[in-house]
Amino acid sequence: MLSVSHTEKNDLAQIFTLFEHSIEYQEKKGYPVWRNYDKQVLIRDMEQKNQYKAVIDGNMAIVWSVCYTDKVIWREREKGDAIYLHRIVVNPDCKGQRLFGTILDWAIQHAGQNNLRFIRMDTWADNPTIINYYLGFGFAFVEYYTTPDDEELPAHNRNLAIALLEYK
Repeated sequence: MLSVSHTEKNDLAQIFTLFEHSIEYQEKKGYPVWRNYDKQVLIRDMEQKNQYKAVIDGNMAIVWSVCYTDKVIWREREKGDAIYLHRIVVNPDCKGQRLFGTILDWAIQHAGQNNLRFIRMDTWADNPTIINYYLGFGFAFVEYYTTPDDEELPAHNRNLAIALLEYK
């Protein structure tokens, strides 16, 4: 049985572990990794009810964060009509199950309930495997962009070459 809910304070240790596993997996595969990811950002996401988890049979399978404005990255495209997906990590025991579909289903429903036209996300520009994965779910490639060294961004997202993706 699968359920989606907000993360809670008692989830934080497991969330940090999932981030560590994700970094380890990305390094092993030769993909770009989050450099010194900001745990305070994850805590803030949880406290502000902007972080979600999908739980399958009692096990946290995937975690992600959302925001409703992303002016630094999306610049002139930011018009208050999108939900932005960020910081997605998958439990290594659940890899290969295409769990991003769970997030997308949730995001489509959430966007509809909140009159939002777009679901947007960014990912590493130099990881064509992950870009193609998201394109396979119906996202469209928008552009490549290098993030500024802006304090509004978490430290691990500054000066980063990314691909912007959008789902209408």
